Amino acid sequence: MNSETDIQLSGPFSVTDATGRSHNIKAIRIFDEGYGIIDVYIDFASAIGKDRLYEDKVLIAQVLGQLRKIGYVGPDFGHGDLGLQDDKLIVLEAPEEFNAFAASKGWKNLADEFAEEDYADDADSNDNSNGQAASSSKLDALKNKFKA
Repeated sequence: MNSETDIQLSGPFSVTDATGRSHNIKAIRIFDEGYGIIDVYIDFASAIGKDRLYEDKVLIAQVLGQLRKIGYVGPDFGHGDLGLQDDKLIVLEAPEEFNAFAASKGWKNLADEFAEEDYADDADSNDNSNGQAASSSKLDALKNKFKA
């Protein structure tokens, strides 16, 4: 774990998998910056071997329970990139609803910076407020399209 780029969401706790085996988790963590989809890292105290614990619904439910104890409200996670899993780590992919919780813990969505820059560029390129009115009209049209 790199303390300069990681945000620890939870300290140690124990879980039991679907077969009844107990596992000690050292931490749940995320990187401090990202682009919308957040990978959630579950660090185990000892090797989990070739067990596919990222698919173990009983174990994942307990991990999500731990996150919910500390304030996460939202849907369950899916497994993350299988290439990131190792013998002491599983990676889960958080849904978009996790972003607000992660931000409350210090996570920074880098995509927001680009959106702000794009908005500033659009505003700078217009000498009057017509550009903003047009953007508002486009947004309203888009909302109406999705309602239909």
